[in-house]
Amino acid sequence: MKQAIDKAEALVEAHQYIRGFAGKIVVVKVGGSIMDDEQALRMLITDICFMDAVGMRPVIVHGGGRGITDAMRSAGLDAHFVQGRRYTDERTLAIAEHVLVNQINHQMVQTIRELGHRPMPLTSLGSCAVFARRMYLQDPQDPAKNRIDIGHVGEVEWVNGPLLAALTAAGHIPAIAPIARDAAGGKLNVNADSVAGHVAAAAGAVKLVLVSDTHGIRTRAEDADSLAPSLTRRQIEQLIEQGAISSGMLPKVEAAIIALEGGVCKAHIVDGRIPHALLLEVYTDAGIGTEIVLS
Repeated sequence: MKQAIDKAEALVEAHQYIRGFAGKIVVVKVGGSIMDDEQALRMLITDICFMDAVGMRPVIVHGGGRGITDAMRSAGLDAHFVQGRRYTDERTLAIAEHVLVNQINHQMVQTIRELGHRPMPLTSLGSCAVFARRMYLQDPQDPAKNRIDIGHVGEVEWVNGPLLAALTAAGHIPAIAPIARDAAGGKLNVNADSVAGHVAAAAGAVKLVLVSDTHGIRTRAEDADSLAPSLTRRQIEQLIEQGAISSGMLPKVEAAIIALEGGVCKAHIVDGRIPHALLLEVYTDAGIGTEIVLS
């Protein structure tokens, strides 16, 4: 009986959020080790389909870095990173596109369809919603030095927000792979977190949820009990200065700031290894990860 009552109370708690988010776009970025766990990934997609079923308008952006590295290794290639960015020559770009589009995106689309919903793949091999320009890096030791060329790597220049709004309004779930087109029709590999931040801003989303394999942001990097339930932009800047936020967390908080500056109300970082983490963060009072707001 208690279990049934708890379920009923959870539904009552979720009711206010379901009503409040009806018809609103929520961007979900999927990344980290969850991409390699077929069961966890299917559960997450099931939760995204639930959001669609109760009136929200989800948009998926996914990564796939580990899969690309594994595919490169199988092809006899070593992955090289410059300032955290994957050096991408033509062969690496072809492998990245194959993994992201033909494998990961295709699998997500098939799962959404199996669950009775209407996916819409948006990729460089079909309809593309993300456009970018070539990215060059600066030498941190010598800023005056000529820019560093890292190959076919891009930074987002424009996202077709009206297309995303139209697709979601028509009942589709867009699934975006982070290979963008440039002005000349070429292809560029773009950081998936960055793509998600720009997509959320361009689509007029109310939320950006970054689902990965981290519980959220710790205020003390080595202290598992220092998880912050909510942070402002200024607090995040302070944690970066203190070194509490670094390496793999930096692209996520940068994506969150991009989204918030673009008009998104809140961004969230949650651990996709926890069953139904996405729904717990969106539809409950307490949440489960770290919520980020401008102020």
